[in-house]
Amino acid sequence: MRSKLFVPGGRPELFAKALAGAADALSLDLEDSVLDTMKAQARVHVAAFVASDEAREAAKLIIVRVNSPDGEYFEDDIRAVARDGLGLLNLPKIETAAALRQAVQAIEAAEQENGVATPIRLLVNIETPRALAHAAAIAVADPRVAGLQLGLGDLFEPHGIDRADRANVHAAMFTMRMAAAGAGIFAVDGAFADIDDTEGFMAEAGMARRLGFIGKSCIHPRQIALAHAVFAPSPEELAMARRVVAAAREASETGRGAFTVDGRMIDLPFLKRAQAIMATAR
Repeated sequence: MRSKLFVPGGRPELFAKALAGAADALSLDLEDSVLDTMKAQARVHVAAFVASDEAREAAKLIIVRVNSPDGEYFEDDIRAVARDGLGLLNLPKIETAAALRQAVQAIEAAEQENGVATPIRLLVNIETPRALAHAAAIAVADPRVAGLQLGLGDLFEPHGIDRADRANVHAAMFTMRMAAAGAGIFAVDGAFADIDDTEGFMAEAGMARRLGFIGKSCIHPRQIALAHAVFAPSPEELAMARRVVAAAREASETGRGAFTVDGRMIDLPFLKRAQAIMATAR
């Protein structure tokens, strides 16, 4: 998931266009982009799209961001969209492990009501100082948590933290990445609001990639190619990954537990990274 395109849930005319686009994943939004007076209508549009043959047959990950679990729209949202075929349910405003577990109880009830066969995986937003402090606990609060997503705008703006300061961005990214790594789940970077600031987007995405994030959210189709350019493995990385995987296969066949590639000792973490690079390239 190098790129995840944000699609307002109240704009159904954009759904098919987004599905035909280049993004690896679509994130249909029922939260911030939808006025309170339009929540019910947007929910109908998004639920219909998730259930459509076009969405089910597409080679894209379909994500829905619902409203906050402590708000009035959450339970109606999940009853509408918790269906077989939904790739990820994106939960905003989760600040503690207890809040996550409470949300999961409601999700389980919606799944039972809708006859969902496989528990829906969760992408949890880390977008407040309290959430960042509890990120490691949130990451392991329930087995269905598949990844964490960093929301720098919500995390920084209310507190006057300068997002242009790379040290501030790195500190938040590193903290959340370690929480995700400790839980064995992925980390994905959030949106960059200035569509015209290509340099800023690339700098932030580049930092995320160096920290092991798998991709970045995009709020405009123009940002998709930028995300792909940053998160796609370079030819050199891909070639090295292939050598590592091939050497691991040969070592396994000959009963060797330790081996080197290009003079570097390779163990399981290096092999897993190589496999992940090859999966991204595919």
